[in-house]
Formats: sequence, C-alpha cells, structure tokens
Amino acid sequence: MGKSKTKKAISLLIVLVLVLGMVALVGCSKPAATTAPEQKEEKEFILIGRVNPTTGPLAGFGAGTPTVEEMAIEKINADGGIYIKEYDKKIPLKLIAVDSESNPTKASEAATKLVLQDKVDLLITAHTPDTTVPVSAVAERYQIPTISVDSPVDVWLTGGPYTWVFHTGFVVESLNSVFMDMWDLVDTNKKVGFLFGSDPDGAYISEVIKPMAEKRGYTCIDPGRFPQGTKDYTTIINQLKNEGVDIVTGNMITPDFATAWQQMHQQGFVPKVMTMGKAPLFPTDVDSFGNDLGEGVTTEVWWSENHPYKSSLTGHGALELAKWWTDTTQKQPSAVLGYKHAAIEIAVDALNRAQTLDKDQLREAIKATDLDTIIGHIQYNDENYCEAMLVGGQWTKGETWPWEMNIISNKQAPEVPLSQDSMFFVPGSK
Repeated sequence: MGKSKTKKAISLLIVLVLVLGMVALVGCSKPAATTAPEQKEEKEFILIGRVNPTTGPLAGFGAGTPTVEEMAIEKINADGGIYIKEYDKKIPLKLIAVDSESNPTKASEAATKLVLQDKVDLLITAHTPDTTVPVSAVAERYQIPTISVDSPVDVWLTGGPYTWVFHTGFVVESLNSVFMDMWDLVDTNKKVGFLFGSDPDGAYISEVIKPMAEKRGYTCIDPGRFPQGTKDYTTIINQLKNEGVDIVTGNMITPDFATAWQQMHQQGFVPKVMTMGKAPLFPTDVDSFGNDLGEGVTTEVWWSENHPYKSSLTGHGALELAKWWTDTTQKQPSAVLGYKHAAIEIAVDALNRAQTLDKDQLREAIKATDLDTIIGHIQYNDENYCEAMLVGGQWTKGETWPWEMNIISNKQAPEVPLSQDSMFFVPGSK
C-alpha cells in the first residue's frame, strides 16, 4: 500500500511538472500573449428588439412601426451610430420588429425569441397591457434592459416589481379624471352606464372609476364585465336604456365597441355622451364604426400634432413629426407616433450616457433618464415608471381628413392648446 501511494504521488508530481513546463514554454515562445488586452468579438450593430401588435384587433396601436422608429434611428446612424467604449468605436443601431398579433402569449414568445435567438441588447415594448406586461415579464426573466411605453401604469405594475423594465404611460385615475372633466363640460342627468370588457385594463379601470365618479356626483350603472368577442349586447343595452343613463363609458377593443355602438343605435338607445377608452383612439378605427357613428365620440388623447414638445434627437416639434409622417406615408397622424419616437429617444439617450452594452450599466443609465422628449419630460420614479399626462378629445367629421380630433379638455396638461370647437352631444341622442 505504501509503495502504491508513493507511485501515485510521483505520477502526480510528474504531471504537474509537465504542465508547468508547457506553460513556461508557451510563455517563452509568445511573450506578448500574457500582456495583450482581451479582444471583443466584432459587433456589427447594437440590436434593439421591438414587440409590436402589427396585426389583430390592436393593429391601430401598432401602425407606424417600424417606420417611425427607423426614421429616428437613421438620424443616429447617419453619424456612425453610438460610441461603445468596450469596442472603442461607434456602432450603428438596428431595429428588429416582431408582430405580437395582438396576443399576450404571442407577445411573450416574440420577446423570448428576440432575447434568446436574436441576442438583442435592448428591448422596447409598447401599446396596451396585452403587449407591455408579457414582454416586461420576459425582460425580467432574462435580465434585459427594457423601455416600455403606452399602456396604463396601474395594470403594468401588477406584473412587478421591476428591476430591468422602465415604463411611461398614463395612470388610471388620471384617465378617469380626463373622462369626467369632459362630462362636466355639458349638462346631463349625471347617470353613467358602464361598458367595460373583461380584459386586464377594462376590469381594472371599471373598479377605479366607480368611486371616483360617485365622489364627483355621478351615479354609476354597472351591468358587469363581458368577454372580448361578445356579439350581442342587447341585455346590457336594455339595462342602460331602462336606467335612463345620459353617459356611457368603457374600455373595449375596436371590433367589440363597433358592434355594441351599432346595436345601441339600432335599438334606439343613443346616450348624450359616449366616452370610450382604447376603441376610438385612431381615425382608422373610428371610420370602422360605419355610418358616421364616430361623430361626437369622446376619448383620451395621449399625444397630438398640437402638443408643444420637441424631439431630443431632431429638435423637431410634434407638428413637424406629424407632417413628416403624412409626407412619407400619405396617412393621417395618430397619437401613437409620438410614443414610438420617444421610445427611441429614451434608448439613444441611455446608450449615449452609458457608452457600454454591459446590461447592468445600461439598466442604470435608463433608470437615470432625465430627458425632454416629443411626448414631454421623462424621469422615472422608484417604481420604474413615468406618468404621462392626458387631455380629452372628441371626434368630428373633418375637412383635411375624414375624421379629426378636437381637444376639448386640458386640465392635466394646460400647455396643450384647446380646439376652437366646444364639446357637443352625440347626434341622435335625446
């Protein structure tokens, strides 16, 4: 046994000597290898992943991507890109946009692919909780710096707390206040009927608005939630009609609201005020109601060509961005254009300050954002969000475009100018 142990010890000693000898030989033959700095693998682009509802019922939100983002990116790339210190050079930006098909599961899958297969350096997510919440969950799981815009803060927070995602959007209480600010402009019986779907933001907004409305002197009639895709609203319509409501409010996807609004008219129930979230935000969606049923519908306005803010990238104002969009696409500007552009502004600002693709440092740079953008000032709080202010608007038949938005209430953002025309009742109401 003693001899065996001695042999093993000698063998190990020989192996150790051989290894040390090889290391010494390598060191003698290539002395520079021990002093040369570690070389980074060549990087062609800074990759930004963008999950977007290009198709499906939320396509109105997705319209404009990637055109708007790529316009902003071209401005940066024209100067070579953004300096990244670990590569000691400027690297251009590249956007990879993927369609969520307006489906939360597909949004999660798209974000996962961007992270694991495309190896993006940064994620951008936008447009309703159906997109922002699942993408934010993926970002947190894989620890990817992420910029989120354009969905209710309250619903987004339900997926938190967040370490890697930073969000800009409206707070539901502010949304409800804008709705009531508009109702206060006209004479009604202050009876409000609810038309809220069972999707996350519909369910949440309906809970918050009732006590707020009652505190401001309104009586709420709530027939309950209903699933997306409902085809017959007769029971709800009869209840609201029998209660004699003058105001109807809710939060629905466009196809569902179009069905409900058409049935209301067919069944002889036209409230004096129709204030709807989500469904009538864009002129193309309003046009889809048919028979000029968009006339007089009110909703929140996040951004317009009349907002007095400027891009940190181009120096252009909201009106110039809107004009560029129309000149480029021959299409009418919509409220999402500003948010799409601002998301790139935030990303570029953070990258410029970080000068690195190190994820921890890039996350800290986003967290420290203090930036004037085309949608206003962006600065995140301890819960990783920045509240965006809203104004109230009413759709009417236009002169330049088939449908145009009048800004009728600006209590939250008095810097946004009001339109000349005052709020009016929905045509056909009694």
